Amino acid sequence: MQTSYRKKILKQIVNAGKRIALPFSLNQEKAYRQQLRTLKKLLVKAEFTEFGTRYNFSKILASKTLYRNFKYHLPLMDYSRMHSWWQKAYNGHENVTWPGKVEYFALSSGTSEGSSKYIPVSQEMIKSITKTGIRQIISIAKTDIPKDFLTKDYLMMSGSTSLYFNDEGKTYAGDLSGITGNNVPGWFDRFSKPSLDIRGEKSWHNKIDRMVEEAPNWDVVVIAGVPAWIQILFEKIIKRYKLKTIHDLWPNLSVYVWGGVALEPYKKSMDKLLEHPIMYFETYLASEGFVAYQVKKGGNGMRLNFRNGMFFEFVPFNENNFDSAGNLKEGAISVNIKQVELDKDYALILSTCSGAWRYLIGDTIKFVNLDNCEIRITGRTKHFLSLCGEHLSVDNMNQAISMLSDTLGAPINEYTVKGKSDNGRHSHHWYIACDKQGLNPLKVKELLDEYLIQINDDYATERKHALSEIKLTILPNEKFIGWMQEQGKFGSQNKFPRVLTDEKYKEWLGYLGMVEKAKANY
Repeated sequence: MQTSYRKKILKQIVNAGKRIALPFSLNQEKAYRQQLRTLKKLLVKAEFTEFGTRYNFSKILASKTLYRNFKYHLPLMDYSRMHSWWQKAYNGHENVTWPGKVEYFALSSGTSEGSSKYIPVSQEMIKSITKTGIRQIISIAKTDIPKDFLTKDYLMMSGSTSLYFNDEGKTYAGDLSGITGNNVPGWFDRFSKPSLDIRGEKSWHNKIDRMVEEAPNWDVVVIAGVPAWIQILFEKIIKRYKLKTIHDLWPNLSVYVWGGVALEPYKKSMDKLLEHPIMYFETYLASEGFVAYQVKKGGNGMRLNFRNGMFFEFVPFNENNFDSAGNLKEGAISVNIKQVELDKDYALILSTCSGAWRYLIGDTIKFVNLDNCEIRITGRTKHFLSLCGEHLSVDNMNQAISMLSDTLGAPINEYTVKGKSDNGRHSHHWYIACDKQGLNPLKVKELLDEYLIQINDDYATERKHALSEIKLTILPNEKFIGWMQEQGKFGSQNKFPRVLTDEKYKEWLGYLGMVEKAKANY
């Protein structure tokens, strides 16, 4: 494409972005008023669906206290409660939880329960996600990045755009990134890499190999994807072309847009693959919608996406609302954006323009800025440890692993932990991925324990009492990658579970035993 044409497209994008960008300040009061308008629009749109009739949306809309009546008539929903409704829509029925036919369903990564979930993705949601993507591009454009950055190439490591028909052949299912990849605006498709043909590749191994072959033909300035897979791509490119860093091939690479997992465990490894620093922008694109994105360079939070067909609620993540397994209790209490507080963990609840209603998506968040309604993801409702009151979140774990990595002078890209209870004795068994030779597991365990004590007061207390034992096993990175392959979870949207359930722990131990046996036989 000619440079002048690209610049013309860029100007159109920037002008469009100015019209759709959020105001700089959206405090709690303003956000709540905006959210009430969104809620009303959602209820009006779905009033005469099967779900809207079942839960009396007409009566809710007629009331003077919209939100209070919304909470009164609709219970909080997890996947098990929404499944029968969404299954009906997945089989091709119309007007179930959202008007018309929902054609696409996103497969979640399934790290919590171990099996995939089918989340509806309406045409309205696809448009909403596209609009938010433009908003984030404009946020990046406001930094000191070269202003012609969109005239270069934008590389996205996404799921396959080759979707699957269901058994009835009436709806499509696949990765959300694959669904949105099939529906990108024509102007954006001109800048995005890899090609449509490579994006449609179902084999993740083949996709990466083909991207490595095509890499010299691209002038990448922005890259997006899950950190583990971006690192693998960079390492393969560097090895294939005998480079020192990725900047030897892509000198204009300036921005990395990431999401899905915490960056801290991967950043040390990523930095070694770069010649000079780049800007990192976090994004929160869940299967249920584009929840939030980082709007400022160097920011420590992401702004909630209020004008995007989603209504947010927040359930305090504590013993009053959740059981020890991370399940919602009957009578759990939610709050709205006007009622949240700083530095408290909340489980995120969404009602969306895809027909999710008061739906627990499984993530926990914490507000870091109330003036701009900025959040940070702290973990999953079922990925935390509290066997005896230690209240250890994934956020705590990530911080401790990052501190450990700095002390050891070695990257720790992956880790997982299993909590155990036996006759009143509680313990944690950590497995960390580190390729550095000569590490003393006992010393590493003591360091990790020390950092967790510094970070979490509840953990510090329980280490003196009920939490009697900490174990640690150091494994090479290839063991973690191999298990993902064994699980059929090798791909762009799949993450290693940070906390192992009983079922996954058995599979993990079985895999490690199988690997050791194969090594011994070899």
